Amino acid sequence: VQLQASGGGLVETGDSLRLSCAASGGLFRWINVGWFRQGPGKEREVVAAISWSGDSTYYADSVKGRFTISRDNAKKTAYLQMNSLKPEDTAVYYCAAGRADLGLPSGYGYWGQGTLVTVSS
Repeated sequence: VQLQASGGGLVETGDSLRLSCAASGGLFRWINVGWFRQGPGKEREVVAAISWSGDSTYYADSVKGRFTISRDNAKKTAYLQMNSLKPEDTAVYYCAAGRADLGLPSGYGYWGQGTLVTVSS
């Protein structure tokens, strides 16, 4: 599985962005997807995750109520809708896929390149 993340950019506080993670390969529809981020001087953290079926999701407390993860297995694409963005959301965002437990940072064997999100105050 190869993953391609896109959709990052420079926005202002309160704005919205939608990140996309396009996958190649047939395995995508059977594995969980997670969005991670790594801010300046911070460790990488899992932001949101979704099960292979889309029935279960996980959100970090810092983004709960503002971010929504979804997936379209027919299009082999996962999304992260980010609303009410804050400067502390500034980070490189990565999508990953694998047989991981939702909410845990391990178990993701496939990674996309990062896409930079910058939120100005």
